[in-house]
Amino acid sequence: MTTKNLNMERRSFPLAELRASGDGPDGSGSRIVTGHAAVFDVLSHPMYDFRETIAPGAFAESIKSDDIRALWNHDPSRVLGRTKSKTLTLAEDDRGLAFEMDVAETGVGNDALVSIRRGDVDEMSFGFITIEDEWTQEPDELATRRLVKVRLLDVSPVGFAAYPDTDVAVRALTAWKESLPPAQRSLAARVREQRLAEADG
Repeated sequence: MTTKNLNMERRSFPLAELRASGDGPDGSGSRIVTGHAAVFDVLSHPMYDFRETIAPGAFAESIKSDDIRALWNHDPSRVLGRTKSKTLTLAEDDRGLAFEMDVAETGVGNDALVSIRRGDVDEMSFGFITIEDEWTQEPDELATRRLVKVRLLDVSPVGFAAYPDTDVAVRALTAWKESLPPAQRSLAARVREQRLAEADG
């Protein structure tokens, strides 16, 4: 089943990464940061009682049409780059959502580069609005949400990759479960009860 919503969410996925390049041994000759903000077809860590994957092509339309920012830890007042000004470049490749940003020579930009070069910050997250998603569930497994099409809002180096915004997805999950035939709905409930028991165990 496909669901649609227009609320912002933030995610980080395993294997997303970033790195700073430079001419000198300390990276001082360049302000370019590259990496992947998301990867395709990789299951997220469990969130609530579901997991997520991203379909290839999920970002393609947004990359072409939207003005997207690179933010420090998703803070809109701490901009590191922007597609409109060509200081942030985004593209889908075989792995996922690739990015390159020419980090601004500002206080926040300098702080970000130091933290990335030192390896203190080495994870990426992205903010988005879901345009289209699909839900499935296999017997005795958590439900899986597949992000098919999203509007990308920002990509962000983060000090701690977490899942702070699952309410939107939980509402979509609830709507999907309510649309299932009774037998499948019972299966979903049993899986949730089993997972909760394991967590308490």
